[in-house]
This record gives sequence, C-alpha cells and structure tokens, in this order.
Amino acid sequence: MTRRSACIANGFLALLLAGCSSTVQEDRAQFLDAPAMGRTLANSGLKSAARETAWPREEWWRAFRSAKLDRIVDKALRDNQNLRKTEDTLHGADAVVQIAGAKLLPEVQATFGMRQSRNPLHGVVASYNPAQGGLQKTMAFINPLALSWELDFWGKNRALLDAAIGEAAAQEGELEQARLLLTSGVARAYLRGYATARQLEVASALTRLRRELVALAETRYRTGLDTLDGAQIARANLELAIRREAAARALLTLQQDALARLMGEGPDAGRDLYAGRRAPSPAQPALPRNLPIEMLIHRPDLAAALQRAEAAAQRIHVAKTMFLPSIDLAITGGFEGSVTSTKISKLAGFLFTPSAIGYAISPGVRLPIFQGGRLTGNLEAQRAEYDQAVDAYNETLLQAAQQVADSIANLKRARVEYEAQSRFLRATRAQLDLARVRLRDGMKDRREIILEQADLLESAFAQRALEGDRLVAAVDLYQALGGGYADGPHPAEPKPAPEADPITPTVEAIQSLGGG
Repeated sequence: MTRRSACIANGFLALLLAGCSSTVQEDRAQFLDAPAMGRTLANSGLKSAARETAWPREEWWRAFRSAKLDRIVDKALRDNQNLRKTEDTLHGADAVVQIAGAKLLPEVQATFGMRQSRNPLHGVVASYNPAQGGLQKTMAFINPLALSWELDFWGKNRALLDAAIGEAAAQEGELEQARLLLTSGVARAYLRGYATARQLEVASALTRLRRELVALAETRYRTGLDTLDGAQIARANLELAIRREAAARALLTLQQDALARLMGEGPDAGRDLYAGRRAPSPAQPALPRNLPIEMLIHRPDLAAALQRAEAAAQRIHVAKTMFLPSIDLAITGGFEGSVTSTKISKLAGFLFTPSAIGYAISPGVRLPIFQGGRLTGNLEAQRAEYDQAVDAYNETLLQAAQQVADSIANLKRARVEYEAQSRFLRATRAQLDLARVRLRDGMKDRREIILEQADLLESAFAQRALEGDRLVAAVDLYQALGGGYADGPHPAEPKPAPEADPITPTVEAIQSLGGG
C-alpha cells in the first residue's frame, strides 16, 4: 500500500469511527432557578404590595400624571422608526410560521400539459422503427389531482412548526422589549428635561442676582467702602453663574432633541415641550411580593430568551428525526391522450373519455444509512445552539435581577438625597426670612440679603437636579419590573428537556451502528 493510499484509508476509518461514536451529552445546559433577592428587597426601604402581585400597569408612564408626557409617549409608539423596524421583523416571523405549518398538510395541485411533435424521417426513432419516421403527434394530459404528502411519523414537521412559533413568540417578546426601552427612554428624556428646565429658571435668576452683586460691589469700591477684592470675587461668581446657566440651557436642548428623535420628528418639534408644564409627581412603585419568581412573566426580554431556548430544543428533535426513515406519498390522477395528427380536435375525442383516465399511487421510503457524519454534526450543532440559548436565558435572568436591585438602590439613594436637600432648602429659606427681618430692623444691608438669596438659589438649583434623579430612578425601577408586560410563560411551566425525547434511544442505537 502506498503512503497516499494509507492516508486515505486512515482518514476514512477515522470518519467511520466518528460516525459510530455516541453524541448524547448528559450535561446539557441547565436553567437557573429564580435568584435569591430576599435580603436585597428587605433592605430596599420600599414597601411590598399588599396584594399578591403589584407589577406596573401596561401604561406605567401615566403614574407621573403628566398629560404632555402621555402625548409624547403615544406619538413615539406610533412614529418611532426603530420600533417600526422591529414590528416589520415580527411580521416576517409570522410568515415563517405560516410556511412551516404548511408542511403538516398535503400539497395538492392541478397540472396540464400539451405537446406537438414530429419525428425526423431519418432520425434515431426512424432507425429503430421506420414506420415512425415523419409521423406527427399531438398529446396532452390533465391532472386535476396531484397530491404529495410527507407523513410526519416522527414529528419532524410538527417540531419545525413549533420552532417557528417559538421564534415568532421570541420576536414578539423582543418587540415588547423594544417598546419598553422606547417608552422608558422617552420618560427619562422628558423628566430629565423637565428638571433641567426648572434648573434653568433657577440659574437665570441666580445670574441676575450675581449681576446685581457685581454692581453693588463696584459701587462700594468706587465710594471707598470696600476693596477691589470684593468686586473681583463678585465678578468671578457672576462668570460661574453664566457658565452654569449656559450648561443648563445646552442640556435642555439635548433632551429636547432626543425627545424629537424618539417621536420620529425633527429638532424643532422639541422646542416648546416644557411651556406651561406642571410638576410630575410619580406614584411610588411598589415591590411585588413574589418578585424573583414572577420575573419570567413580567420581563419581555426574559420571556423572549426562554422562547428561543424552546425553539432550539425543537430543532434538536428535527435533527434527530433525520436519522429515521421518512415516508412520502404521491397520488396523481387525471386524463391523458395522444393521436398521430396535428389536429387538436382529434385529440379531444380521446382525451375526455373514460378510457383516458389514469392514476398513480407512489409511496416512497427514504432511509439514511451512512452520511459520513453529516447528520451527527448537524445534531451536535443544534445541541450547541440550544446550550447557547439556555446560557443566554440564564444571563438575562441574572441581569434582570441585577437591574431590579440596582434600580431599587438608586431610587433609595435619590429619595434620601432629595428629602435631605428639601429639608436643607427649607432651613435656608427660613434663614433668609430672618435676614429680611433684620434688614427691616437696620441690622443688615441689602448686599447681605442678596447673598442670602443667592445661597437659597444655589440650594434650589441642587434640589432641581436631585428631583430629576428621583424621577429618573422611578423610571428605572418601572423598566426593571417589566413596564407592565404580563404575557410571559408561567414559571411553573416545565422547561425544555430535549434529551428526554422518546426517539433519543433509537437515534443512539443508529449512531452506535455507524449511521449518521
């Protein structure tokens, strides 16, 4: 045996042994249970709901009681381009379900054919039968029934349909996730812009006070009542106030532009969003009692991840059925006629008679014996896809728990800071009231009163920022709790178990004999 022949033989033997090896993996990726969150929820400072379930309602943003925010969200849901693209993808997934479902039914069609021909006088046909040379023929057939059907003994086509349904359900969950991301993004931009608009009002008032302090300081310097240092400090404070006002104005413009884009409009649509506004006052989100267990129902991204894992499990079943015999059935029936003439009228006399009726019933069996490892490779590829889908679900579950915990901590921090700043603001306002009393008593001059007013505005500016943090933190928690989604599968429903498939032992036996 030559060296080349030995290499070919060894390669073929290795391929054969690979086809004979068992592909069943006992340790498929496992679904994680609901993560532990008891201590996190107990330390959150938020009240648990009195009812068993108190998840956000579907239109959760209405809790902020802002008619303008409601209108902006409604328009974004109608006209946002990214959401439209996701909806188009869902329509495609629904079409795939329809295509997959058609494989469960027999395919029936009608066929018609006609042919006119002439045999050459000295052609091949005439060389075998001279009497056929030069003959002209007209033939036609009409088959009103042509049926073909793959009998789905092993559930392959049903599994293909279930996989397509799972993918469509996952796409629907991803559409709901896109809606949630859009509505929460709109709410964040609007509420942050609302807080920034109020900050801008304070910053403008503070700039006016700083200008007045500069004028007073320069007057005192010119009259010899104060040194130049006082005037320079007043000018420096004015420049800081101007910079802060400009920054607040620019941030407000960015939020307005973001809202306009989310609504599917140009930048001009966001310029008057905060005219005549009223303060949003969100209802405090309550924590559901069974939060970690019921996240699968209320988180669209988690539900979509599970649906993709279920679809992958169905494709494993499809890959296993490829090892088993398939049975096809074909039935045709109709009329067929042929005459040695080019006159169609003569053909009609033969075609539409009982003697022209014919039919054929053709059952067929296909049994894969040796595929060089192709079927085994396909099965392992589907198993790997399933493991990836389960791991993606587990990662989404842990990420959902983290987002809930982070949003709770952030809301608690924002609420504590806002309440502390509110108390500080009340104390500063009381101090200003006392200063005004002393001014009337002649114990303070106007410059000191203006400084007290500036301190009050500084505190108010900080409170407006903390108010925005508190509102946005509430949005984060609404989003982490699923934003009103409630169409996910119940956590008590069994998870996919593709290796518990009843045809698995048969497939293993075929593989052990070298099949696949």
